[in-house]
Parts: sequence; C-alpha cells; structure tokens
Amino acid sequence: MPPIPRTIALLAVTVTAVLLTAGSTAAEPASLQDRLQTGLDESVSGAGVPGAQLVLTEGDGILQINSGAGDLGSNAPFPDNAQVRIASNTKAFVSSVMLQLVGEGRVDLDAPVERYLPGVVQGPGGDGNVITIRNLLQHTSGIPDYLTDLNLDSVAALQQPKPVGELIRLGLDKTKDFEPGERSGYSNTNYLIAGQVVERVTGLPVGVEVTRRILIPLGLLDTYWPLYPAEQVIRGPHARAYHDFDGNLVDITDIDAGWGLPDGAMVSTGADLNRFFMALLQGRVVGAAELAQMQRTVPSGDWRRSEDFGLGLFHWTTSCGIQAWGHGGTMHGTFVYGGATAERSVTVSMNQLPDILGARARNTDLDEVVDAALCAQG
Repeated sequence: MPPIPRTIALLAVTVTAVLLTAGSTAAEPASLQDRLQTGLDESVSGAGVPGAQLVLTEGDGILQINSGAGDLGSNAPFPDNAQVRIASNTKAFVSSVMLQLVGEGRVDLDAPVERYLPGVVQGPGGDGNVITIRNLLQHTSGIPDYLTDLNLDSVAALQQPKPVGELIRLGLDKTKDFEPGERSGYSNTNYLIAGQVVERVTGLPVGVEVTRRILIPLGLLDTYWPLYPAEQVIRGPHARAYHDFDGNLVDITDIDAGWGLPDGAMVSTGADLNRFFMALLQGRVVGAAELAQMQRTVPSGDWRRSEDFGLGLFHWTTSCGIQAWGHGGTMHGTFVYGGATAERSVTVSMNQLPDILGARARNTDLDEVVDAALCAQG
C-alpha cells in the first residue's frame, strides 16, 4: 500500500533586509521565493532538462518552487511533494546505518572488510585484509567503480539487472585505482560492499535496516526502499522521468534503474530528504561521536567535484561561509542535489540528467540556486 502523503505547508519566505543604493535610496529586494524561482528557471533552461522542483525547509516552514514541465505530454509541472528516485543520496542512509552499528559496537570503522565478509573482497581491485569499513564509506578504498563497465545505453539494458555479487566482482576484477587510504576516488562498488556488510552483521536486508532504523523513527512517510524487481512504479505523485538515448528522448519513469542496490535504490521527496539531512546533522540519526566520524573529510581528488568526502556525506563551504553537507544523486531520468545545515536544507530534483557541459557553456551554474537558498537571510 502506498504511504500516506504528508500535508505540506508551502511557506512563502521573504527577505526582510533593505538594500541601499548609491544614492541612499531604500529599495525593497525581490523575495527569496522570486529569487529562487528565477534561479531555478535559469537552471532548467541552462541544463536542458524538462523541469525541476526545489524544496527549501527551515524549521516547520517549507517553500516549494516548480519550473518547467514535470510531464512533457501534458506540460504539467512537478506535482506537489513529488516523489523521485534519489539515486546516490541513498548512500547517506546506508552510511548512517553503518555508523549506528559502529555506535552499537557491532562494526569497527577501522577494521578490515575481511572481518565481516571473509573472502569476498579479493582480486586485482582490492584486498579486504587491507581495506577498512572507513575506506568503503569515504571512497578511499581504491576499488574501481563497477558502473564504468556496464553498458546502460538502451532501455533493454536498464531492464537487465545483475546480481550484487556479480557487480562487486566487476569492480574487483579490474586493477585497483590506488592503494587504500592513499587518496579518494568515487566508486559505487564501495557501497555495494558496504550494503553486504550491513546485511551480514544484522542478518537483514539493508533496505529493511534503513527503514526500521531511519525512515520509521524520523517519520519519513514518503520515503522508501523499493521492493525491486516486483515494484518499479513510483508509489506516490511524481513527475515523468526522461533519458536521451542517442538523440531520442524516452520516458523511462516506470523503469527502476536503481535495481534495489545500496548505492542508489531509494525513492523520496524533497521535503523528506531535507528532514533526513537536517536530523542527521542535528545528531538525531547517529550519536555525536559517530557524526563526528562522518564529518571527517578528505579531498575528493576529482576535478568534477569541489566537495570533500566524509562518510556518506559531501562537504563544501557556501559563498557566504556556511559549512554545508549533503550528497546528491544521478541516475537515468533523475538528478537530485542540494545542501543542508542543521537548521536549513534545500533539495532540487530534475527529471532528466542535465547537460552539464552545455550548462557551463551557457554560463549556468546549477549550484547557484542551492547556494542562494542556504545563504538567504530572513
């Protein structure tokens, strides 16, 4: 049965400060809602996606802004409180469960993976006797990303899932990218292995652990781990999702390319995702000592990423000096990103992968609208 949607109160947040011109004439600035609307419109246009939804949460107030089309057939916008496949944002939930197990004394962050998965992490891509749980969660293991060996350039390929063990072997059968702990390199294989550790330690599927440990206690009623492959249609109101296959835009809304895997399986809403990240940063998901471990960062070492890597969290500093945290997720038909502090969180969901290079050529910075939301005063 689909979860019962929470009622969202749409709060029109405005900026109360007054700007002074050079002639000392007071001028009323545009409201935050208007500024974010303009920024989101520019992001949608510059990135070449059908549409987007921005959700900003502060306290009990929620501001929702839509841009473009959530459905190209009807030209309707994203529905209120739209559910989306959050892709790699799932990793923040999985990491949080692992840190709960650390707090319970059931997992040691600096223990070798071999202790929990004997014989599993062996091959040219990595040695489980050397790689630690921390290395997995922080992308410092050196294990190559299995995704680079998958051809997902067709609808048929998206509909042909592979077992998690086979995907892990794809990563381990390649030559390791670097020595464990030497540097960082984002690899989805790390979180497939982390999910296996959670399951071995708890005896339950990782999706069940995320649900009972995080979703239920926080009341995230619009967030769930799909029962793949039986369940592929998103349960609640949602936008249509599109992907460009060799110049042909295809509606892939009802194809779950996450395959139920711990590197990107989950479905959520902007409001729920905001609530999760704020609760995490407030210390309501993991203990203080475990949160401190999650927030110990290393440079990403990736020219495509300006953020530092924590354990299931990315960190960066906004233009106004705020220390922001989050993750982000990219998958066929979805692009979900944002940022959070303990007091405020913003999530932007797009229903097609953005043309990043095209956006840059058009002087569109997708991060600007997130930065504006986090830095707004009022």
